[in-house]
Amino acid sequence: MNNAGLPRKTAKASQSPRDDIPVAQRDTPKVKRRNKLKLLLIILGPLGLGAISLLVGMSIPVSEPQPTVETSPEPTAAVSEPEEESQSDDLLGHFEYEEAPVSELQAITADGRIKLRTAAAQKYQEMLAAARASGINLTIISGFRSVEEQQHLFFDIKAQRGEVASKRAKVSAPPGYSEHHTGYAVDLGDASAPATNLSPNFEKTAAFKWLEQQAPYYSFELSFPKDNPQGISYEPWHWRFVGDSHSLETFYKAQEFTSSQSKAEHSPDEKISSPED
Repeated sequence: MNNAGLPRKTAKASQSPRDDIPVAQRDTPKVKRRNKLKLLLIILGPLGLGAISLLVGMSIPVSEPQPTVETSPEPTAAVSEPEEESQSDDLLGHFEYEEAPVSELQAITADGRIKLRTAAAQKYQEMLAAARASGINLTIISGFRSVEEQQHLFFDIKAQRGEVASKRAKVSAPPGYSEHHTGYAVDLGDASAPATNLSPNFEKTAAFKWLEQQAPYYSFELSFPKDNPQGISYEPWHWRFVGDSHSLETFYKAQEFTSSQSKAEHSPDEKISSPED
């Protein structure tokens, strides 16, 4: 049959191999794979799920736990605390005192030779009158003493007696370190027993026994009792006034004794021939 007279169909443009596959056919494999997987899960049931999970778990690399390394703490440098400075500022057991201004001194004897600070002088006069009213004959041996006078009492007498400084300091303060510089300290005696003046035997007199009971009422106290922490020899004749803020601070502020207690070196019968401390 001659087809030459029939109209010919137009040839289509060339297509790539991918385009030759219909769309429905390109998607079909994916659907089938999903259906197969669902069917497989139904058939296998829970056992299949466990097997799949096992396979998946085996395929994932498991990182081994890293061993914990305990590090020892780095040594820290020991911080040394500063040593606490001693508050004690003494010389041979005596504390330093300022010399009382002349303008603050008042005479307590008729000749004006012995003086005390005004507050101490007034209380001393009251105490003297009270003692006399009780039949006690108090007498004053020493009051205010300058640094220059103390220079003689310490160094000159130390040389005369051939004493070492530490022994001399037991009975007399170095210049600048005597309570007498303050104008608050007095050396007292019994006018009825002058032989006991400046001697430990003064404690046996009526005057001393009266002072023990009555002196605190006039704000006087014994400076160097037996076995005092300063290590100064027992001086029953040496008393100090602590009746106002200034006198109290003078004798007690920052005075913490660090020396061990010591007994007086003098025997009870030994007499000291000159005003000491």
